[in-house]
Amino acid sequence: MKLCRFNEDRLGVVVEETIRDITDIQTEIRNNAAYDMKGDAVIAALPDYRERMEAAGADATAIAVSNVKLLAPIARQCKTMAAPVNYEAHVAEMAAQPHITGEDKGPRRPSGIQNQGIFLKANSAVVGPAEGVAIRFPDRRNDHEVEFVIIIGKTGSRIKREDAMEYVAGYTLGLDMTVRGVEDRSFRKSCDGYAPVGPWMVTADEIPDPSNVPFTVHLNGKLQQDAHTSDLIFDVPRLIEFASEFYTIHPGDYLFTGSPPGVSEVHPGDVMHCACDLIGEMSVTVRAAE
Repeated sequence: MKLCRFNEDRLGVVVEETIRDITDIQTEIRNNAAYDMKGDAVIAALPDYRERMEAAGADATAIAVSNVKLLAPIARQCKTMAAPVNYEAHVAEMAAQPHITGEDKGPRRPSGIQNQGIFLKANSAVVGPAEGVAIRFPDRRNDHEVEFVIIIGKTGSRIKREDAMEYVAGYTLGLDMTVRGVEDRSFRKSCDGYAPVGPWMVTADEIPDPSNVPFTVHLNGKLQQDAHTSDLIFDVPRLIEFASEFYTIHPGDYLFTGSPPGVSEVHPGDVMHCACDLIGEMSVTVRAAE
């Protein structure tokens, strides 16, 4: 099943090129959820409500995807986690360009995800594809990094690798937008709107092998990143295990799995088109910040 948020916080089931509005179910779930719950109520309730969602979606009026504003698929995640340098080719790409990372002006970071750990992006960085990216520092280099993104399904801590897949609600695509410089990674990657996510969430059962997922990003029609999750250093179960050693994860949390090679600079007016046959496609437009 594919679930999306659209227009003014409405919930829909995606069927081919249409959306079926099931916002009434979202309202019911939220009304029954504890006010102080951690995480997204809809994702937490998904196992209990999935059959109702599918049935409601089958009966609802079809709305063309092209006629709606797609929002980020999760409304109330606790946190947005991200894995740095999780493709060997990207590690080499960045090591060969220390002027981009700022490491030509200061000490080099220890190599490898196992040494650098997971970082956090501010929740205010998360936007849907329709909202686009506003370049906050046009005088500095701003890069796109397309990534396969895990959506956590339930609360857990210190999760073992062999149990990790039980904590996955689904997957989506994300752009880990980055201002290059010497500041802390989380600081530079957390500008408002610097984590576009979408186009929707695909439930975990539709991608039974997350280590076999190809995805791409084109910049203004030119292929820039052509990736495959089989090349991840830490695969999906290991990433969940690793992240949960430090953080308690909650329903709706995002976990960006890392950027493949091919990152490139973006400018106002550019269009980034992300695609994955198992998820879908989204176009994100770059503009100048107001």
